[in-house]
Amino acid sequence: MFPLTLLSLLFITPQTDDKKEKEKTLATTKEEAPSKYDSMFQRGDLLKVPRTLFTHFGIYLGGGKVAHLIPDILPMVSEDEEAVREMVTNNRLILGVIAKCASVRVDTVEDFAYGSEIIVNPMDKVCSRPPLKGEEVAGRAEKLQGCTAYSLLWYNCEHYVMYCRYGTCMSFQTFQFCKTVKKFILSRRSAKLTAVLGPVLVLYVGVVSLCSALVMILVPFIIWMAS
Repeated sequence: MFPLTLLSLLFITPQTDDKKEKEKTLATTKEEAPSKYDSMFQRGDLLKVPRTLFTHFGIYLGGGKVAHLIPDILPMVSEDEEAVREMVTNNRLILGVIAKCASVRVDTVEDFAYGSEIIVNPMDKVCSRPPLKGEEVAGRAEKLQGCTAYSLLWYNCEHYVMYCRYGTCMSFQTFQFCKTVKKFILSRRSAKLTAVLGPVLVLYVGVVSLCSALVMILVPFIIWMAS
């Protein structure tokens, strides 16, 4: 029995190492092999995919990989690099938005798109600045990898890709969102609604004073003048 055990140790162990080496070689070859997406996109292209409420953006790096900024709570609470590299779930994303933390990460095109249609370089038509060279764009995107602060309005995925491709940190969808909210709040209808609801709320709470009366008058007046 002992000789058989010894032989198994002598012969099986090298085979296991060879197998691991082959798997490593295959994985490396697979990573280095050209991706089908290299014929569809160029390194440094800006990719856009629609989401439920907003649009998501990324920078194509080549080899089927995309760099993108995404809200994520996990890098803030865990040092498990393997868990952090896994695809960001909805819970991680929502908690990241609330905690205002995100990460610039590299994912496959499939994980980035998540089944949505991919639009290539749509901002070239609306941005006043010409795009930078593809290699410079990709270099910027790669350099910014890692954890970063996040703001839904002031620093999101669109700000990130706009800086990488055009050298300007801005977001068209954020501007449009703020414009819509501003138009809704600073409208004559809102002024009239505030003028009606203000006195009703004060009477319901039962706090009638000179200060509350001034608020009831000034708030509708300011909204009316700004509308």
